[in-house]
Amino acid sequence: MAAYDLACRDGQGGGYLRREGLYSSQMTEWRKLRDGGVLEGREPGAKVGRLSAEQAEIARLRGQLSKAERRLARTEVALDIMGKAHALLEEISESAPDEQPPKRR
Repeated sequence: MAAYDLACRDGQGGGYLRREGLYSSQMTEWRKLRDGGVLEGREPGAKVGRLSAEQAEIARLRGQLSKAERRLARTEVALDIMGKAHALLEEISESAPDEQPPKRR
């Protein structure tokens, strides 16, 4: 899992799967097992059963939390950018000479 995650960060996840003869669905299932706590304390290669209802719920909630944290980080960055843009526009409007708009005939 760690090697696949590292390969994904470098944009090489698909190549890693092909090299190792794995499928993305397997990685998804293994992530669920890992996030549900099923793999803790197990030896590599040990047989693992299905997730219990509690473990599945924990994995689902961890996924939701991760997604919400990513959205929050994006929102904070967007708000920071908007604040800077607002300050810049205020500075520009304050430094502009007070001119009357042209009169229409």
